[in-house]
Amino acid sequence: MSSEAPSAVPVSLSRKRLGLVIHSYWQRWHNGMATAALPPFDSELAVLKHVRDLGAGSFQITVKAWRPDLADAMRREAEAGSVKLEASLDLPRDTADAVRFEHEVALARQAGMTVLRTWIGGRRYEDFQTCEAFYAFKARARRGIELAEPIIRRHGLRLGVENHKDFHAPELVEMLTRIGSECLGTCIDFGNSLALLEDPLAVVEALAPLAVTTHIKDIAVQESPEGFRMAEVPLGEGILDLPRMLATVERANPSVEHHLEMITRDPLEVRCRQEGYWATFPDKPRAELERTLGFVRAHAARVLPSIAGKTADEVLALEEGNNRRCFAASAQLGFAPARAL
Repeated sequence: MSSEAPSAVPVSLSRKRLGLVIHSYWQRWHNGMATAALPPFDSELAVLKHVRDLGAGSFQITVKAWRPDLADAMRREAEAGSVKLEASLDLPRDTADAVRFEHEVALARQAGMTVLRTWIGGRRYEDFQTCEAFYAFKARARRGIELAEPIIRRHGLRLGVENHKDFHAPELVEMLTRIGSECLGTCIDFGNSLALLEDPLAVVEALAPLAVTTHIKDIAVQESPEGFRMAEVPLGEGILDLPRMLATVERANPSVEHHLEMITRDPLEVRCRQEGYWATFPDKPRAELERTLGFVRAHAARVLPSIAGKTADEVLALEEGNNRRCFAASAQLGFAPARAL
């Protein structure tokens, strides 16, 4: 929420093309929506080819249920298009589940991936009604990371844990540094932590020293009776200081890849005026509420994007258009031109 001038474009960023995380095709891939103009993706390989044609420099994709032949095909296609691949996978739940996790890690390695991304939980303020429930979740999260670490290390990879509306940035940093492994770091999401009333730029600054990978997005906001609403918008059309955020990450880790997460959906309601929101935040100053709402008021969008009431043709056209607008805007943020293959 800083008003300082943006940082200069780092040279390291100008050598990279914007990447994309599979969630940017939430409707067409995850929800299986399809039309005559935009038919369904029949496999991860089809999505990769589509992303390659957009000019993406990297692609982050789930590896769950992959076969070895798919891993080989993904590697060949990525190498042919000069696209780096990263895996998205779930942490092991327990010792028995570590077998599944290592299988997925091995598939990622077979596909040529060296960086993995994981997430721990959902929306802390919606999923837990008591501190005790959240603390139990936190213990399970730490155990999952501890089970994953030797597997990641054995395969010579790095794992980035996303700030996913679950832990404050200092909480995530403390958890990772306490475990203390060079294999572990952060997947920095540029917008998620606003839902925890954190300053998005301050979150990036806190997580950047541990940066392994990113989810880059822009956000538009509106105040609401229950708190505020937030929605992804094409890069450069929202409230986030993307140039400073990108420069901060690049200074910390010039080798990191940046993956567009432009989820075309209805706005998220953050009900921070309700007492239930605060159940797992016993030490959070209420001043953060007024600071965040003041920021929202000062930067409120006239209209937030929504898919409610739209036909499948309209939704998929909007999703594809949003992604293409982001790639068109990427050069203005300092990335190499999307078509510079």
